[in-house]
Amino acid sequence: MELSVVVPTLNGREQLERSLDALADHVPDAEVVVVNGPSADGTTGMVREREDVDLLLEISDRNVNVARNAGIGASTGDAVAVVDYRLAVEPSWYDAAADALADGVDAVTGPTHRTLRAGMTTEDEETRTYAGRSVTFFNGNNVVFARDAIEAIDGFDEYLERGGARDASHRFARADRSVAWAPEMSVRGEYGADGGRTEHDWGWRHRSLAYQLCKNYGVHPSVPRRMLGLAVSDAVAVAKDVVRGDVEPSAWLGNGRSVVRGIVGGSKDGLAARKADDDGNPHGLDNRHDRVVERYDWR
Repeated sequence: MELSVVVPTLNGREQLERSLDALADHVPDAEVVVVNGPSADGTTGMVREREDVDLLLEISDRNVNVARNAGIGASTGDAVAVVDYRLAVEPSWYDAAADALADGVDAVTGPTHRTLRAGMTTEDEETRTYAGRSVTFFNGNNVVFARDAIEAIDGFDEYLERGGARDASHRFARADRSVAWAPEMSVRGEYGADGGRTEHDWGWRHRSLAYQLCKNYGVHPSVPRRMLGLAVSDAVAVAKDVVRGDVEPSAWLGNGRSVVRGIVGGSKDGLAARKADDDGNPHGLDNRHDRVVERYDWR
């Protein structure tokens, strides 16, 4: 297969260097496309000095789904991978992806191994049923698509600041596209002593879920159940933090208001998106606004 690898990045120069080094070592024949958000850490200069990057796109948006779509649209391979700049492909990565695509699947994804505790897998295959439809989720930071498949679902939804891969997985299932799990298609990531934990944006977490479910499944009864279930589980988790003294009670109430606003806003926008686009992606490859402000092409 002719493989293109899209690497979205934002203010991660050192981690990006390790990711590109791994691609050069293990996938030397791939077309490498780096999509750089408005970084301020010298990423542009570092990439321009390398001989193993084929295309560098500078974009004006911090949204990772915008970066993914920009890279997919500019790449030329009949298979296109998306690998996060914080991750490095392992030696078995390419063969595992090639074997899966040769078997006729539309997308293949795999696990992340933590450098902090060698060999620890941070995710497993995940398949769930929504409104009677089985959905196999792929990791948006470690996935390889057959080009016709990712173009058929119109890429990632640029409305979303988070949850873009899960939304695309729903649309893969809707289009009867297959997703395979390959344990050998692994990447490694380096995390700090806290395991890489990040702060939650509760409003966007619930806005994203509401948008995805309403856009992909409309007013099916399972949709409010899913949203309510997540809201309750998050409320319980934060309440435990309050009891332990890690969070102030006022913050718990503020999070609750953010959750409600997120659900209402996401549901409204999701239903509007469903009405606007029967394919479920009015903010995808076909309708995207080109946010590339600089292009360095060495192909």
